[in-house]
Amino acid sequence: MKYLLRSLSYTFLMLFLISLISFGAMHAAPNSFMGGELNPNMTPEHIAQLKAIYGLDKPLLQQYIDWVINLSQLNFGISFVSGQNVNEVIWERLPVTLWMNSIALVVTFILSLWMGIKAAMKVDTMSDTVVGQISLISFAMPSYYLALVLMMLFSVTLGWFPIAGLHSLEPPVGLGYYLDMGWHLSLPILVMIFVGVGSLALYIRSLTLEILKSDYVYFAKARGLEEKKIIRYFILPNLLPPIVTMLGLSLPGLIGGSVLLESIFGIEGMGQLFYLSAMSRDYPVIMGVLMMSAFLTLIGNQIADAVLLKLNPFVKR
Repeated sequence: MKYLLRSLSYTFLMLFLISLISFGAMHAAPNSFMGGELNPNMTPEHIAQLKAIYGLDKPLLQQYIDWVINLSQLNFGISFVSGQNVNEVIWERLPVTLWMNSIALVVTFILSLWMGIKAAMKVDTMSDTVVGQISLISFAMPSYYLALVLMMLFSVTLGWFPIAGLHSLEPPVGLGYYLDMGWHLSLPILVMIFVGVGSLALYIRSLTLEILKSDYVYFAKARGLEEKKIIRYFILPNLLPPIVTMLGLSLPGLIGGSVLLESIFGIEGMGQLFYLSAMSRDYPVIMGVLMMSAFLTLIGNQIADAVLLKLNPFVKR
């Protein structure tokens, strides 16, 4: 119970600090939707009227207090651009981003685990060299460049995948609807997997090599234990705690990477929503996306800590 209360307190404290810094940064940014810079046809009277409607004519501290009160009621406000409720806009786009990141995270974890262990068990062989080269290319490859290369190769040249979008012009119904969505999401998910697998595979290889030097693995080999059993009973149990910790730390990068990939592939997710809102200075939507992303990241880290505590009960709480 103490651990749970401390985790919740940490989560709420971080959300408060993130909201405070983000709110201040939004209002310190040059240009604004209400300033007339983005729309020269707006008259001073219209600007004053809009500021009064959205409460932007109040002191900055009062605006923040009002926003926090609405946030505590799960009310992110009204979009400046579309006039829609921000909650509805976010909930429409959130599932796509969650599915993309979840699939990419799971596949990256499984693939990196296989590559890292295989390279360590076959150190200084062809398998180790191939895994090392693939990992280095993955680690050094910018996601936007790889996305453009795959788009040119598989979409423009070969025509195997659509260039952009989440659905076809006339999407099928039933199961075909989700298959069509998966077809459109294949390339961005592939980019996320390839970019993320390199550093994790090298990390797992390094950890596995250290485990293989331990006394218990040496005596297990001396007893003639099969390689599969050594991996199952000695390597995997010792690999999982540090890997879970690293995956928890990588969640912000996955969510942040969605902004770039969703904008390139034209996917209507949280990343594209954040980019378009930032370009139009749509403060309610920007703050809503930031807080939702921060909440998901913090919850993901808490889940990773709970899993780590389950895997290793001796971890300090």
